[in-house]
Amino acid sequence: MYRSHVLVCGGTGCTSSGSQRIRERLEKEIAANGLSEEVGVVKTGCFGLCALGPIMIVYPEGTFYSMVQEDDIPEIVSEHLLKGRVVTRLLYDETTKTDKIIPLNETNFYKKQHRVALRNCGVINPENIEEYIGTGGYEALGTVLTEKTPEDVIQILLDSGLRGRGGAGFPTGLKWKFAAANEADQKYVCCNADEGDPGAFMDRSILEGDPHAVLEAMAIAGYAIGASQGYIYVRAEYPIAVKRLEIAIAQAREYGLLGKNIFDSGFDFDIELRLGAGAFVCGEETALMTSIEGNRGEPRPRPPFPALKGLFQKPTILNNVETFANIPQIIVNGPEWFASMGTEKSKGTKVFALGGKIHNTGLVEVPMGTTLREIVEEIGGGIPNGKKFKAAQTGGPSGGCIPAEHLDVPIDYDNLKAIGSMMGSGGLIVMDEDTCMVDIAKFFLEFTVDESCGKCTPCRIGTRRMLEILEKITKGQATMEDLDKLEELCYHLQSSSLCALGQTAPNPVLSTLRYFRDEYIAHIVDKKCPAGVCKALLQYKIDPDKCKGCTLCARTCPADAITGSVREVHMIDPEKCLKCGACMEKCRFGAIYKE
Repeated sequence: MYRSHVLVCGGTGCTSSGSQRIRERLEKEIAANGLSEEVGVVKTGCFGLCALGPIMIVYPEGTFYSMVQEDDIPEIVSEHLLKGRVVTRLLYDETTKTDKIIPLNETNFYKKQHRVALRNCGVINPENIEEYIGTGGYEALGTVLTEKTPEDVIQILLDSGLRGRGGAGFPTGLKWKFAAANEADQKYVCCNADEGDPGAFMDRSILEGDPHAVLEAMAIAGYAIGASQGYIYVRAEYPIAVKRLEIAIAQAREYGLLGKNIFDSGFDFDIELRLGAGAFVCGEETALMTSIEGNRGEPRPRPPFPALKGLFQKPTILNNVETFANIPQIIVNGPEWFASMGTEKSKGTKVFALGGKIHNTGLVEVPMGTTLREIVEEIGGGIPNGKKFKAAQTGGPSGGCIPAEHLDVPIDYDNLKAIGSMMGSGGLIVMDEDTCMVDIAKFFLEFTVDESCGKCTPCRIGTRRMLEILEKITKGQATMEDLDKLEELCYHLQSSSLCALGQTAPNPVLSTLRYFRDEYIAHIVDKKCPAGVCKALLQYKIDPDKCKGCTLCARTCPADAITGSVREVHMIDPEKCLKCGACMEKCRFGAIYKE
């Protein structure tokens, strides 16, 4: 037994910051100080506070070290692990705001969170099945196979109110019930781990931090619908997640938790990985299944739905990573436990990837019904640099922008839909007053145009026409008739596209038109970008009252667009100006501004 455990984040964020080198150095220093029998080092998944990586937590004290560098390791080992003296300079600031060090779960970032899908992330070594079992892992599968009928399992999910966390929010138990009712010689369980939304990293973090939860849930799903084979469709760009899934599958097979006759119940179930090549459209269920079959990832018309004819034309259920991660806990704790969290129509918790103009970038899991204000101002720590909140984008390219007037709306499936957005998989991008909402709509349309599979005309051509109009607007070349045409195209795409990619592609445009139409009009009528983002509409100018004639701006300008003698007011030639902003950045007197 170790007297101390040091947990080092092994998620993608911290790994990219050098946490692997830090862990290796830590193990060497521990050995060099003769502490190898007393202190254990554990590689874990994501702790959530990605902005503070690399992260290290020492237990049993729960001391939270942030932004740890390799050169800090000798001090941590000699002072904390050897002498019992906390290295206060490396502590997460918020834990030191009182006379004593406060626990991590009492900080603003964590105290309003409730971890269900993320319960083991940052707690266990994801590459050790025994640690998962030690936290109650595979207990749900054992209970299901030895005490429950398939009908019992489906009823538990129906009673829990769990809805799909992949975007649309379809009741999970109902989806399973449909697939179970269809007779076939073979059925399949698929897991969507494709996660293609810009700024989304929820599923990746679960797979990196707790892969066995997904395997266990898929086996439960197989038992419930009568399937013997599962597939996890995971992005090839997620190498850490893929590696840990491979390890987890091998371990589960070795322990008899995947394969033949699981728990001596007569139930057979196995899982294989399929690597996706990064196509956003393969997040759509029929396109994903088409890709698993070895074909180009394109959606198929529905009906028939996958519960009747899915993978290889057999009854299939597909849920995303987060949905599966909730299921073992629902089985163990009961449907009433899960249904007690959240709102009337949206039960449980939701994981969000919090990014953009926010202090605490990272991964959060909150009960459904938590307001956007609570997430942004309390958990997220507010907007940096004293800027004002302008909007939050939820649902990625399929979602919409939520303005400040809706900051206090409880977040759930129905409320977000009512205000022109959607839950999506859980990306939440925060924007401040310096964000141009027309430019944001253009950004998401550029993404959708690139990712459209091209199978249906409305999406293939409609998204490109919409993008062309948005480009005209941001260049100051559009008319009000173009704006009307843009809005009309949005409704055509919604009603005519084959799959959800095209049907939801207009959402960023429609939501920004709904709440920020004045910005569109300013671009078209006044030929100005109120946020000062769209380069074609910008002009850099020098305030003669502030200019000191230091010549620094002229020396910085790569286009020789600034003229003026020493100690004289300088001028910017708009014809030569590249609008790069280098002069404004370098000016020490705040004399350069843009309008």
